[in-house]
Amino acid sequence: MGIRGSSAGADERFAYIGTYTNAGHSEGIYRLFLNATTGAMRVDGVAAKSADPSFLALHPNGRVLYAVNELESFGGKPTGAVSAFAIARESGALTPLNQLPSHGKAPCYVSVDRTGHTVLVANYVSGTIATFPVRQDGALDEARTIVHHEGKGPDPERQEGPHAHCIITDPANRYVIAADLGVDGVLTYKFNEKTGAISTVAAGRATNRGAGPRHLAFHPTGRFLYVINELDSTLVVYKYDGDRGALEQVQVTAASPGGTAKNYPADLHVASSGRFLYGSNRGDNTIAMFAIDASSGQITAMQQVSTGGDWPRNFAFDPTGQFLLVANQRSDSILSFRVDGESGRLTPTGETVQLPSPVCIRFR
Repeated sequence: MGIRGSSAGADERFAYIGTYTNAGHSEGIYRLFLNATTGAMRVDGVAAKSADPSFLALHPNGRVLYAVNELESFGGKPTGAVSAFAIARESGALTPLNQLPSHGKAPCYVSVDRTGHTVLVANYVSGTIATFPVRQDGALDEARTIVHHEGKGPDPERQEGPHAHCIITDPANRYVIAADLGVDGVLTYKFNEKTGAISTVAAGRATNRGAGPRHLAFHPTGRFLYVINELDSTLVVYKYDGDRGALEQVQVTAASPGGTAKNYPADLHVASSGRFLYGSNRGDNTIAMFAIDASSGQITAMQQVSTGGDWPRNFAFDPTGQFLLVANQRSDSILSFRVDGESGRLTPTGETVQLPSPVCIRFR
């Protein structure tokens, strides 16, 4: 059964918020409206009741939303789930299409390939990745390919085995790149966009031992890949060869320049202009901004601002690129920043909303 939603005003932008429900305060996926002039926000209730819908992805056509259910048990089996929801054109209300096992415990990331034919999922606890063909109505078919990563890292608590944390296609939709925190791996797979199948290209490009790669972001030109590492609090810049799916490391730098030792980076995004890179830091509770050199892809630290809350996870730019919203998971808050298009610098708007255990922000 679908849940109705209200429409955005003329000066508002609409976003979905993924949350954790396991603490008992959240009910699932929420609706949020952003005032495109002031940066003020308002929460418009629950878009869909769902268990631990931590990470979200939109279909390229804007008519379907996908969520991973970050569970360790689903349907009586040791796996999480992935859910598909139809989006009402005017109101943005969500109607469930279907829900399938994710083929691994605690799925933490979901993305959609550039044709909209395949959904990709990373399962953290099990260290598996899976691809799911998309039906014509946006619902999911059974998994096309399931890959189990192998290995471990030097951290006995966090790297006792593989922990897949991110999975995306490259800009040309020819390769899939996956980050695995447990094996210190940035792994490349050949991608068949017609069938959704993936196949191993190489054993994977290792980061520094104990780095713990978490999230990935391509530069708009497709020439560079950025990786944020959770365990050693670093950012890595790679040159990317789109013909071979090959990576060459060119820079390693602190994710939180001048920050504390106990810092655990979470998310990163490249501005649509390709001039700036942003990363969230849990522990320091900041967003760090870096300038990107156009020729080398290398980055220079420029600014670091408080997120005004605790444990910032995902953050997102609104469709105009004029605002950045950050989800503070432990303080149950979302804050907005105004983005200077010329300098890339962030200025707090002073606007905030309370929302239980926010993890992921996806603008429609």
